[in-house]
Amino acid sequence: MSGKPLLVTCGLPYTNGPCHIGHLRTYVPADFYVRYLRRSGEEVVFVCGSDNHGTPIVISAEQEGSTPRALSERYHQHFFETFRRMKVVFDRFGMTDDPMNHETTRSMVQRLIENGHVYAKTISQSYCPDCERFLPDRYVEGICPHCGAVARGDECDQGCGQHLEPGEIKDAVCKVCGGKAEYREQEHYFFRLSAFRDFLLDYLPNLRGTATARNYALGWVKELLHDWCITRTLDWGVKFPGSDDLVVYVWVDAPIGYVSFTKEWAEAAGADWKDYWCDETGVTHFIGGDIIYHHCIFWPALLKGAGYGLPDAVVASGMVTIEGKKFSKSRGYVVWTNDDYLDQGLPADYLRYYLLSYTNHTKELDFSWKVYGERVNNEIVGTLGNFIYRTMYFAEKEFSGVPDLPVGPAILEEIERSLSGIDALMRDYDFKNAVDSMMALASFGNAYIQNNAPWKLIKEDRARAEQVIADCLQIVKALALIFEPLMPESMQRAWTMLGYDDDIAGHPIAEATAPVGARPLAKPSPLFVKIEEAQVKDLEKVLNVRVDEANAAAAKKKSTVSIEEFANLEIRTARVVSAEPIKGSKKLYKLVVDLGDEKRQVVSGIAQFYTPDELVGKDVAMIANLAPAKIFGVESRGMILAAGDEASLLVPLRPVSPGTPVR
Repeated sequence: MSGKPLLVTCGLPYTNGPCHIGHLRTYVPADFYVRYLRRSGEEVVFVCGSDNHGTPIVISAEQEGSTPRALSERYHQHFFETFRRMKVVFDRFGMTDDPMNHETTRSMVQRLIENGHVYAKTISQSYCPDCERFLPDRYVEGICPHCGAVARGDECDQGCGQHLEPGEIKDAVCKVCGGKAEYREQEHYFFRLSAFRDFLLDYLPNLRGTATARNYALGWVKELLHDWCITRTLDWGVKFPGSDDLVVYVWVDAPIGYVSFTKEWAEAAGADWKDYWCDETGVTHFIGGDIIYHHCIFWPALLKGAGYGLPDAVVASGMVTIEGKKFSKSRGYVVWTNDDYLDQGLPADYLRYYLLSYTNHTKELDFSWKVYGERVNNEIVGTLGNFIYRTMYFAEKEFSGVPDLPVGPAILEEIERSLSGIDALMRDYDFKNAVDSMMALASFGNAYIQNNAPWKLIKEDRARAEQVIADCLQIVKALALIFEPLMPESMQRAWTMLGYDDDIAGHPIAEATAPVGARPLAKPSPLFVKIEEAQVKDLEKVLNVRVDEANAAAAKKKSTVSIEEFANLEIRTARVVSAEPIKGSKKLYKLVVDLGDEKRQVVSGIAQFYTPDELVGKDVAMIANLAPAKIFGVESRGMILAAGDEASLLVPLRPVSPGTPVR
């Protein structure tokens, strides 16, 4: 036990769209972890809330003729109810637009100002003369100044992934009216993030959680830290202290929501929020891998600058793919938590198991209906459910309940060994292997009952058969207790069938070795139902139809180009001379290519799919007359062509000389 009150949070869901399986990669593991800690004797508070500010919500509200608050409230309730259906239960699920967060945010920003960590600066910002307003973040679209890709105002989302400050984007266009934007000067406020470099270099190596989060953040800090603009020209949001026309940037007030939601919980519970956010803390953040920078760099610096305690751990999950394809709502590769899963009558416990057992928490998780059905049938039904049901059925049928016998020492030793291993894995955030260890105990039980065959033994040695069943029922009790944090609904039913009439969540996991005790059993029934092949095909069909519709819509949107426009592209073959990773980026290589008459340096986002050795000597297709751009600070003079989500390079079928035109 840690000996101090612990606080666990989840990254805030954004209230401009419904919940999908990608969201659950963060929330289900966090709930599993919290339930486990509580059942292990820890004092844990679990908070989250909806993220209600920022331009996407304003734009969505304008498009549907609603207000940002009304839109936020609707999706806030949607997430609250969906999480409950998935058995993800927070002590407080608040809203960043509620009064407590407005008050806390202004207070923390004021402290940053007073401590000298915020300064004013006049910047050039996109302005739409037709709409007569400044264009923050996603109100504007244009060209990324770093790589030349089409980008939104706050991030190069289709290119290099760089965060973009207000005014950085080139060739700005208003997303509302489509008109060309101009640049006007306006005073904004910046947080001196660059001044916290030494602090972060000292803090991050000791940050607990997943190594991916820690190492990614350290890579950024060692490279270069830029000051952050923390104000936006919007009416919707938390007003910046002393300014009527500026609001606080959403990535300031959103993480401050963690503090605000703790305050709201503490007020209702009669506790002191300072126990969780001041001095040495026990705060663990569960987040998606795409917001590591904000939680491991920006957020700790804000807390330090305002005089608060610092997060103890950051647990970052890997991304989610759908049927082997990159997760994409626009392309149809999405599974909606309610419409596609819960509303089809599929159990939350099954999906919780899949999300936690499929792969390591930090790795990419692929959701496949076929694999889902196989995992449910083979592991949940075939291993865990089979052992629990056959044990209790035989006990109730032959002995009318739990035999009044002490459990064999070898059985207790196996249970204790399992508990010890699971505990170490859980506290190391290794959820996949923790679940595997849980299922290993069920496999042990299956092997034990199968090898001893009490249905045969009872005919010749009833006392020995009774002992085998007493041992198996002790394993059933242990399984119910250790699986409850993972599959709470199913394990409550197992607990009731064992003859208990209370809430299993009120019992510590350590009771797994306490005797079941002689008692009658409730009439046993199978805990789990198989997923039939026909049902899997129906679920796959829904996804395939969605993908087909998205592809058709995308094809309809594409405009034609004239032969003259196509002729303006200079596409040539190029031979890769050298390839090396770009420091600080997981996706980019710096390539030197031979075009026959010259050698060129090109930056290409294919590092996840090829090693340098696989590229050197390869002939590829390349756009050779693309305007030069700097990507991750490295000059790029061209674009290597590739197809598909796995960047399959376009290569000539027969040998050609470097620089040969593609016709």
